[in-house]
Amino acid sequence: MSSDHLSTTFAALADPTRRAILARLASGETSVTELAAPFEMTTPAVTKHLKVLERAGLITRSRQAQWRPCQLNAAPLHEIADFVEQYRQFWEQSFDRLDAYLQTMKIKEKKNGRKKK
Repeated sequence: MSSDHLSTTFAALADPTRRAILARLASGETSVTELAAPFEMTTPAVTKHLKVLERAGLITRSRQAQWRPCQLNAAPLHEIADFVEQYRQFWEQSFDRLDAYLQTMKIKEKKNGRKKK
């Protein structure tokens, strides 16, 4: 995944309305009208959000007569999860090192006979 595509995906996910749309689409394919219903905005405004999600590759849209279903494409989310995983491992290793250091400090305190007052 190129960094430009990664940036586009993160930018699409930055908006809470778009995240809510993706959460709804995780339940299955639905129409633009149904997606717009819970939001206090016009259908054209929701359509703009859908275009951002579509450009990021997070959704696909099709046309079946009058019905225009939207569908979640989770592949870019998997790519983001892979990207973030590197940092999760870093933080876990940092916490493991901190834990080992604190355990060493406890042992030293016991050896030196220091007690909390």
